[in-house]
Amino acid sequence: MDHYDSQQTNDYMQPEEDWDRDLLLDPAWEKQQRKTFTAWCNSHLRKAGTQIENIEEDFRDGLKLMLLLEVISGERLAKPERGKMRVHKISNVNKALDFIASKGVKLVSIGAEEIVDGNAKMTLGMIWTIILRFAIQDISVEETSAKEGLLLWCQRKTAPYKNVNIQNFHISWKDGLGFCALIHRHRPELIDYGKLRKDDPLTNLNTAFDVAEKYLDIPKMLDAEDIVGTARPDEKAIMTYVSSFYHAFSGAQKAETAANRICKVLAVNQENEQLMEDYEKLASDLLEWIRRTIPWLENRAPENTMQAMQQKLEDFRDYRRLHKPPKVQEKCQLEINFNTLQTKLRLSNRPAFMPSEGRMVSDINNAWGCLEQAEKGYEEWLLNEIRRLERLDHLAEKFRQKASIHEAWTDGKEAMLRQKDYETATLSEIKALLKKHEAFESDLAAHQDRVEQIAAIAQELNELDYYDSPSVNARCQKICDQWDNLGALTQKRREALERTEKLLETIDQLYLEYAKRAAPFNNWMEGAMEDLQDTFIVHTIEEIQGLTTAHEQFKATLPDADKERLAILGIHNEVSKIVQTYHVNMAGTNPYTTITPQEINGKWDHVRQLVPRRDQALTEEHARQQHNERLRKQFGAQANVIGPWIQTKMEEIGRISIEMHGTLEDQLNHLRQYEKSIVNYKPKIDQLEGDHQLIQEALIFDNKHTNYTMEHIRVGWEQLLTTIARTINEVENQILTRDAKGISQEQMNEFRASFNHFDRKKTGMMDTDDFRACLISMGYNMGEAEFARIMSIVDPNRLGVVTFQAFIDFMSRETADTDTADQVMASFKILAGDKNYITVDELRRELPPDQAEYCIARMAPYTGPDAVPGALDYMSFSTALYGESDL
Repeated sequence: MDHYDSQQTNDYMQPEEDWDRDLLLDPAWEKQQRKTFTAWCNSHLRKAGTQIENIEEDFRDGLKLMLLLEVISGERLAKPERGKMRVHKISNVNKALDFIASKGVKLVSIGAEEIVDGNAKMTLGMIWTIILRFAIQDISVEETSAKEGLLLWCQRKTAPYKNVNIQNFHISWKDGLGFCALIHRHRPELIDYGKLRKDDPLTNLNTAFDVAEKYLDIPKMLDAEDIVGTARPDEKAIMTYVSSFYHAFSGAQKAETAANRICKVLAVNQENEQLMEDYEKLASDLLEWIRRTIPWLENRAPENTMQAMQQKLEDFRDYRRLHKPPKVQEKCQLEINFNTLQTKLRLSNRPAFMPSEGRMVSDINNAWGCLEQAEKGYEEWLLNEIRRLERLDHLAEKFRQKASIHEAWTDGKEAMLRQKDYETATLSEIKALLKKHEAFESDLAAHQDRVEQIAAIAQELNELDYYDSPSVNARCQKICDQWDNLGALTQKRREALERTEKLLETIDQLYLEYAKRAAPFNNWMEGAMEDLQDTFIVHTIEEIQGLTTAHEQFKATLPDADKERLAILGIHNEVSKIVQTYHVNMAGTNPYTTITPQEINGKWDHVRQLVPRRDQALTEEHARQQHNERLRKQFGAQANVIGPWIQTKMEEIGRISIEMHGTLEDQLNHLRQYEKSIVNYKPKIDQLEGDHQLIQEALIFDNKHTNYTMEHIRVGWEQLLTTIARTINEVENQILTRDAKGISQEQMNEFRASFNHFDRKKTGMMDTDDFRACLISMGYNMGEAEFARIMSIVDPNRLGVVTFQAFIDFMSRETADTDTADQVMASFKILAGDKNYITVDELRRELPPDQAEYCIARMAPYTGPDAVPGALDYMSFSTALYGESDL
């Protein structure tokens, strides 16, 4: 304090005449005052590196007197005179006396000349005035001050001790038990009070004075013999000595309080730093998993076989079912931890947490978006590749069937065309050979369509990038080359036969007719067998019904085909009848064709056997398509219920987050019950996943019974879980803010009502104009600069909107008190005392070991070359605890 109560000075300091008379009447008191006042002065002067020996001599030049006042007040006095003349000494003493007077102390009959002249009485009176002003006046216990306050403090501290009864500052202290009781009350380990005896005052006093000097840094101000040998010890000396005990122990109590406050701040700092480390690790792990997963999802290297592609699809299903759900939970938990950490930092008046570069929540959301985009594209690619391979396998099998049939037909044809049998044949034989050749040409022309089909299939396989295209192309090229060679050989043989035809005129018309009719019929049967054995791929009921209709139309042509067969066989029978009738040496063979009646009958029987097989295959496929249709309807029925349910829940959560019903705890319980009901809905999602898997396994690619896909349901479900978790976290943070800031439920309801009223778009956020209108309605009168400052607090990312959490954070700052940096730094000043710095040893003594070492480690970077060696100054300490931005 800078003001002094002059009335209290008159009450607690004897008038000059009183202490003058005391000195004259009892020289022992003067001796006690000299010793006590000298020790008291030296206890302060040693902080400046000096001391006095003779109290009336060493203050005569005024230099040490001015230095003493600077040390005990912490203020700078006027610059002293350095001359050694009397006028210089008087000037310095006057500066000291003026400073004492400026503190409101009335100096009675004390002048600079008496001090310069070494007047012991005046010097002791002046020192007593200084002690009273700077060591005793500020002592206050229950609205008492100075002498009464110090006496009350002593009485309370010694009340529990037997044989101690402090009633004054003279004879109550003669037995030494009062001094020992004060020490034992605050530092019981220094004195074994139970062994002290009231009848041994010298031992008691020496024990107290020695312990105080050794362990409490209180210099020995009196001798035990002086006190015991005096009927009434000097009151001023005893008060001075006792005030040193008061300041020693009251400072320790304040230091303990300050240490506890610093420990609290350090514990909060350590907890927040652990949360930051946990966030960094979880974010790094999640981003690393995304980094590893995206290349796998973006790998579009096609496989050559359907089995390999099916395995890739199964791996993707395992990823969606087993690997991704835990990561969705980690992502949600990461956002919750981040919001909670930011709230705790705001409540501690600490800067907001800024994650490492690339590990922001926005970075994780962006990476997650890339993951889902790659995931969607990968699934589409897998299904397209499976369709492509299915088509390729079908075409390849069709190519092999047609190529095998054609190769079987062309087998031996080149050798036949190269025969020279016409050179030795008879005329009838030549005509037969010519007719046979004409039939072969007819057959060759009929096979032209198959060769073109084979070439077209090979071309399509090439365009679809079939993995075994080289072997397909080689086989196709061989067939085409052979076909060209057959054409050339056929033309050459025709020319040879036509040259000989004029010599040979006899021909059996019946054989020729047989050959002409048998060849196309045989080709028709081969085509029918090929069609009946052809594999088919359908995906809908309509497609299988189309194939069934075509098959029924084919069966309708069988009676006419059978008539043609009987007609052809009738021609052969007619030939046989003629041969038998006219005894023609034909051996029952047809020279114009190699198609025998047995072959026709055999192929016809084969066709008749293939028809019921085709019927069975079509029936089975029809049943499979009906099953697929049931799967579509089953999935569609569930999806049409689950999809709207998810949307409804999303809308209900949005309404809950902006409505006020009961306390925040009631809202939190409501939301948790709501979350539980949502989680209980998970089996229906899993059931839908199972139906979706059955659909995929059945290779069903479209569904006309619903507009919802499994991807839509998955995304909606994940958004629903994330939204309810985020909403619960927001309410928890509101509770944390309310409790930390001391906000009542009525205030919280008012905040919510104001926010909802000005959230005109009902989005859960206020835009800039709505927020300004809200502040004005609450009584804020501000200009543009003040509003810009407020917006920088509630919208640090400059998104142009204010969330409810940011709104209550701002309002809580306006309505609640918190531990501030100033309070904690005031504790530092208590620990530091007059030095304005604190040593490492003091910090270790006042704080628990782990807190002290943590604080020292945090402050190590800030102890520069200008700091006191082995100590921490105010700026280093505050920067370490709060950072430069908080100061």
